[in-house]
Amino acid sequence: MEKRVLIAIVLSFLILILYQAFFIKKQPEPAIPPESITGIERKPEQKSAEKELLSPLATPEERVGAEEERDLQPISAQAEEEIRIETSLYQAVWSNRGGVLKSWRLREHTDENKEDLDLVSGRSSELDMYPFSLRTDDSSFDSTINSALFEFSSLKLDLGGGRSGELRFQYADDKGTRVEKILTFQDGKYDFDVIINVWKHGQKIDFHAIWGPGIGNPTEAELKSRFGGARGVAVFPPPARPKKDRLEERKFMPIKQWQNLIAKKQNDFYFVQWAAYEDNYFTALFLTSPEKASASFHREGPEENPYFFLSMSSPHKVYIGPKDFDTLSEFGYGAKKLIRFGFFGVISEILLRAGKSIHKLIPNRGIGIIILTFLIKIVFFPLTYSGMRSMSKMQELQPKIKALKAKYKKAKQDIGQRRKMNEETMKLYKQHGVNPAGGCLPMIIQIPVFWGFFRLLVVAIEFRHSPFIFWIKDLSVKDPFFVTPILMGITQFISQKMTPTSADPTQARMMLMMPVIMTIFFMNFQSGLVLYWLTNNILQIGQQYIMNRIRQKKKRESHGKKRKK
Repeated sequence: MEKRVLIAIVLSFLILILYQAFFIKKQPEPAIPPESITGIERKPEQKSAEKELLSPLATPEERVGAEEERDLQPISAQAEEEIRIETSLYQAVWSNRGGVLKSWRLREHTDENKEDLDLVSGRSSELDMYPFSLRTDDSSFDSTINSALFEFSSLKLDLGGGRSGELRFQYADDKGTRVEKILTFQDGKYDFDVIINVWKHGQKIDFHAIWGPGIGNPTEAELKSRFGGARGVAVFPPPARPKKDRLEERKFMPIKQWQNLIAKKQNDFYFVQWAAYEDNYFTALFLTSPEKASASFHREGPEENPYFFLSMSSPHKVYIGPKDFDTLSEFGYGAKKLIRFGFFGVISEILLRAGKSIHKLIPNRGIGIIILTFLIKIVFFPLTYSGMRSMSKMQELQPKIKALKAKYKKAKQDIGQRRKMNEETMKLYKQHGVNPAGGCLPMIIQIPVFWGFFRLLVVAIEFRHSPFIFWIKDLSVKDPFFVTPILMGITQFISQKMTPTSADPTQARMMLMMPVIMTIFFMNFQSGLVLYWLTNNILQIGQQYIMNRIRQKKKRESHGKKRKK
């Protein structure tokens, strides 16, 4: 039975490594008029432009007439300016050249330099293509509108205290080209409302808004230090078609792989509810109307180091921020599916919710993992206790089982003898109330929990940059000095030695190799996962010690009774 457990555990870890190697790969509140928002600076030309905006009190006839008159007049700014949006969650920088996003820095999350994390890639400047650039079927027209100097409504929006505000970009020329972008932000939310309209030669046309290249600015060292550092596009269809699609950058880095994708027409998606550019922890999600929506994953630039983009038709709401489970659940539209918990997702979700509850009482997430492991051990104690009893009884039955093997020496060659030996062995188990699979069950049950913990530490942003003690500054990456994996291997060896075994000497020696194998496996696993297994081993040693003491006491009592007789 120990041999089967050994095979099951080794196969589980091999699947884990192979999986990483090959596959990881509400209505908005009314906007407060800009005039009512404190901290807004305007230039004289912007004030005059605001006076030209249509009055909300005008009659429909007056509005139509005013719009027609305005459409005939060119609208543009004199110089390039940067517009800043300040909220409690992020600081955004927009440019009136093209009405694009140049920076989106999260205040509650930092990069490797301990600075506010910017989700706009620094590579945008290399191609001079920033998020919210527009794409149509006319490249020269695209060049014109993406390089145009838009007139804008405000130079700065300071949205503290839960306030909301609106930023308008407008551009028009005398050839019938006109573009307007209306963005409505609210403090305390990562999402904002978007209205974009494009006219060409006086006719309204379809367009795609761009996000990219990629998301954020992770270093090579950061990508290597994290499991499943997948970056790419996720697409989610309407509820009637719940199957989602994902395309990852690294899978299509080789030009041949990309050409295969294009040939199969698998980089375009239609009738989608939303599309998002994502990595493990952050996303830029574009929500649209499924009836007429389309999204595309496209690539530009040199073959050896290409740029990847997401383009989305007519988005009306955009979320740019962390893949926090509660935040995405509140956002709705199935956005929480961006968090890839994996096959045992239900277990990961339960662990995440339990971890959040513990974190409210104890802010150290490492200690939270220890407490959570202890609680898991309590939940599975009946199974563990049953397994320990089965292993103990199996060990006591070994002399009788060896006698049966000696009785049926030719069982390996003779099918009849083998059948008789198996029947007598099972009869022996039944007489003594032993379940031969009982000792394996606790270990098998732990595999889904282990996998759930593993995936949780891969994708849960709560553990990103979350310290434990001293040298462990981030529970989502490996222990830099391999202290916890070595301690884990030592405790695994002690636990193995203390556990009763029914195996023959050869199998017993094989089982003692397991701590060495697991230590090697765990060297590069997240320190949080190693902490879970280390804590589990320590608790197992304590349980086994108590069980061994009880077993020895029962033996002494039974021997004492026999002597009295």
